[in-house]
Amino acid sequence: MTMPSDIGPIGGLPPEQVVRAAGLVRTGRMISLAATRYPGMPLFPGHPPFQVLNYRTPRGIRVAGAQPWGPINDVFLGYMAEYVMATSHSGAHMDALAHMTIGEDMHWYGGGNADAHLSDFGPLHLDASTMPPFFTRGVLIDAAGHRGVDCLPAGSPIDAAEMDAICAAQGVTVGRWDVVVIRTGYAGLYPDAERMAAHRTPGPDISAARWLLERGVVATGTDTETYEVQPAPDPGPEGNPQPVHAALLIENGVYVMESLDMEELARERAYEFLFVALPVKIRGATGSMVDPVAVI
Repeated sequence: MTMPSDIGPIGGLPPEQVVRAAGLVRTGRMISLAATRYPGMPLFPGHPPFQVLNYRTPRGIRVAGAQPWGPINDVFLGYMAEYVMATSHSGAHMDALAHMTIGEDMHWYGGGNADAHLSDFGPLHLDASTMPPFFTRGVLIDAAGHRGVDCLPAGSPIDAAEMDAICAAQGVTVGRWDVVVIRTGYAGLYPDAERMAAHRTPGPDISAARWLLERGVVATGTDTETYEVQPAPDPGPEGNPQPVHAALLIENGVYVMESLDMEELARERAYEFLFVALPVKIRGATGSMVDPVAVI
């Protein structure tokens, strides 16, 4: 059995924090933090394409002479059902703690490793089936707005000093149990694959990751496919291509979200809000597509 303490800091979220987060709602307006997914949508190049394929259609049922409700159906009732074939990392999504590994033993957060815990049907330890609901305080850090640009340039890092400066300018603080979402402006280019490629990929660097860890956040997200700045300006002596993921997800169990849409949130200058996300519990999956909402 997976215990609350095993699923990262979010496992210790106290009930009073949930109540405090609910108290942030003033107007009841809900702002979606996800764009529409569709076949052919832009994705991280290492992921399979997103597809929606018909399995049953009214015409197909009739032509095949299928009888899903039995032989009598004089009203010609039909239905449509489909396969959604996609990685769980399609569009707005949250990484499970088993998503990334490091080291020769290919280990991940919480003691999982590929030799002992990776089956033919996905990880057996801290897969998406253990991902909890998120209902807590959210904070927007609008880096693009702070710099006065529509989107940060390709490979532009956001460091700890800038995180401090943005919070001061916005009049917000970041504290324990918070979810912090960082806007680079990249989602404003979606779904123009050419423009997105020209801006790939700004984001927080390792100093910003440490800044978040010092403040005790339980999850964080950006509007890019990789969360962190790429290529990494500070890969360390071992050449880690994603040191931010390693620090947050693998070492500390802080959940990482990617491809969030914060454009409307930024237009409203809603820097503090109730953050709600409900990952889908799929055994063996390494993440979950999510459609989070910011409630203001």
